[in-house]
Amino acid sequence: MHEMSIAVAVVGQVEEAAPESVGGVSRVELQVGELAGVVPDSLAFCFELACAGTVLEGAELVTRSVPARARCAACTGEWAVGMPPELCCPGCGRATEVELLSGRELRILTVTWEDARDPDAPTAVPCRAPISEEA
Repeated sequence: MHEMSIAVAVVGQVEEAAPESVGGVSRVELQVGELAGVVPDSLAFCFELACAGTVLEGAELVTRSVPARARCAACTGEWAVGMPPELCCPGCGRATEVELLSGRELRILTVTWEDARDPDAPTAVPCRAPISEEA
C-alpha cells in the first residue's frame, strides 16, 4: 500500500528531527498535492498504525490539499488541472508545452512537539522537506 510507505517515511523523518527533549508529538501537518496519488483516509489509517510505539503515538494527522495547476508555454495560459488531469491547454489546445505548476507536493509542513520538561507548552515547528518514501 502506497500510503503505508508514506506514513512510515513521515514517522521516520519526524523521529529523526525530534529534539532530545521531546516528550511526544501531538500533530503533524502534511501538504498533499491533488496529483500525488494519495488517498487521505488511507493515509490517516496508515499513519495511526505507523505511529504506534513511537514518539508520535496518538498524534493528529492534518492534510492540506494542493490543487493541481498547469501553464502553457505557448500561450502562457494557466488552468486548474483537476482529476482526472486535463493536460491539454484550454486556451490554445496544445499539450506539448505544458508545465505542471502544482499538484505533486508531498511535504511535512509543521510538527507540533510536546516538550518533556514542560508538557503544557507544545511548539509547532515549520518544515518544508519533501517526503521521501525510501526511509
